[in-house]
Amino acid sequence: MSSTAPPAPERVFAEFFQLECRARAAKTSETLAWSIVNDGQKLFGFRHVALIINGRVRAVTGVSVPDPHAPFIAFIERAAKQLIAGQHAGEAGIIQADWLDAQSQRDWQTLSAAEALWVPLNDRHGQLFGGLWLARDTPWQEAERLLAQQLGDVYSHAWLALEPRKAWQPRLPKLKILAAAVAVIVVMLIPVRQSVLAPAEVVPLGGRVVTAPLDGVIAQFMVKPNQPVKKDDLLVRFDNTVLKAQADVAERALDVAEAERRTGGQRAFQDADSKSKLDLLSAQVEQKRAELNYARDLLQRSEVRAERDGIAVFADAERLVGKPVRTGERLMELADPRQAELKIELDVGDVIPFPADAGVALFLDSDPLHRHDAQLTRVAYEAAMTPSGLLAYRLDARFVNSTPRIGLRGTAKIYGEYVPLAAYLFRRPLAALRKTVGL
Repeated sequence: MSSTAPPAPERVFAEFFQLECRARAAKTSETLAWSIVNDGQKLFGFRHVALIINGRVRAVTGVSVPDPHAPFIAFIERAAKQLIAGQHAGEAGIIQADWLDAQSQRDWQTLSAAEALWVPLNDRHGQLFGGLWLARDTPWQEAERLLAQQLGDVYSHAWLALEPRKAWQPRLPKLKILAAAVAVIVVMLIPVRQSVLAPAEVVPLGGRVVTAPLDGVIAQFMVKPNQPVKKDDLLVRFDNTVLKAQADVAERALDVAEAERRTGGQRAFQDADSKSKLDLLSAQVEQKRAELNYARDLLQRSEVRAERDGIAVFADAERLVGKPVRTGERLMELADPRQAELKIELDVGDVIPFPADAGVALFLDSDPLHRHDAQLTRVAYEAAMTPSGLLAYRLDARFVNSTPRIGLRGTAKIYGEYVPLAAYLFRRPLAALRKTVGL
């Protein structure tokens, strides 16, 4: 007893169920794409199917790897963009010729079948990310359209499980791209004021540097940092034990020399030889007197006094007390607290042309929200090593209004000439590229 053939609806349901199972079982997007464009032949009887994902053809019936430069591929991608532009790609439907431009209609006649059905591929939010172009020679029926739409939902779910992606946004027309490029170029040509940042410090203006007057050991600092002083106030006292001994010895040597000269003078009346030695004894007296004056001068220098009114600017007295110093070594600076300037250390890599009286904005580390305005007065021609080990140029600036306290540090912003925005943004990258490639 032979079995009878199942009715047509049952065959359709069996084919649809088999296609759905193959889509769910696909392990890779390539396997799924091959199944989408080939396995539905028995159900729909199409000539060919093209799978479009985000504007690009990913698979075509009977082709293992689509050639992106093939005429048929270019036609399908251009037609899909026109369907989106005409708002015909949101739902499954039979494609009308008047939806496409004249060139696409001619390509359709030569490259594809007469009857084409569009099936969209949407994500869970209803956003289009791809579609199917199904073409055959016989007209599409409404039942087939509904069946293809349902199968498109199955393919969408399977594809997103393998390749999650954003919604399909068609590329901008060439005119819009050109307009955007022109807008970017115009924006890059907008003149902006160039500026650089550099560490800065508030230093005395016209201060008097106090240096060590002799080689010796500092016994005591008589003032504290930032302490106001008057003229002739005692600032630093050196250890004068040796100097006092030298002065005492020089004084006694002078007494001896003067006594010898007096004795020689008395003998000169009776002895001709003693008379001839008077000049030598007088010279020895003068020598000893000079040594005594020098010793007393050194003893007097052991106490360093202020030469002007101001404040004593130095970091730490304990760093020098009890240690030997050389003549001319800096001890402190006497400055007027109402007169200060800004010292800027600009890295050699940040140097730009500065106009005369360029503007400077200082933001102190202790008060970063308050701006202090200044004007550039000097730019050093030669770079020098800073205490931090960087090679930098020194810049000096005068404050315009309020003067911060001497010794405060912060960041200075120095304004240069007006340049195009492109030069402002890409100056450092271009300089680095030039150093790398040698252009």
